Amino acid sequence: MGSEFRQFLLRGNVVDLAVGIVIGAAFGAVVTSLVENLLTPLIAAVVGEPDFSAMTFEVNGSVFGYGAFLNSLFAFLTVAAAVFFFVVKPMNALVSRSRKEPPADPTTKRCPECLSEIPLAARRCAFCAMEVA
Repeated sequence: MGSEFRQFLLRGNVVDLAVGIVIGAAFGAVVTSLVENLLTPLIAAVVGEPDFSAMTFEVNGSVFGYGAFLNSLFAFLTVAAAVFFFVVKPMNALVSRSRKEPPADPTTKRCPECLSEIPLAARRCAFCAMEVA
């Protein structure tokens, strides 16, 4: 049972998935820091609030922190845009380049005399009337 578990862990898919999760978590932390420390203060400066994440409103004594929600929303949109432009678009381009349509079966052939395109089943050229083998 131990060797089966070790074999499972050492399969390429499991290791690749683990690396992807770790890199993704680190990337998420970087993007969250970018949003909280650079983008949010920039937007807050335009709006006029000194701390965008501290924007709240109160209803019947309950405080709603919509600024923190907007931070999370900006972080999500930034991560989604980065994944789209740096992972999805290049992979789609790579896949489309590697997919080559097989050549279609020819439906015509060239006349050896006048080099016109004639159907494969033709026994005589429609342009020069030469017999075609």
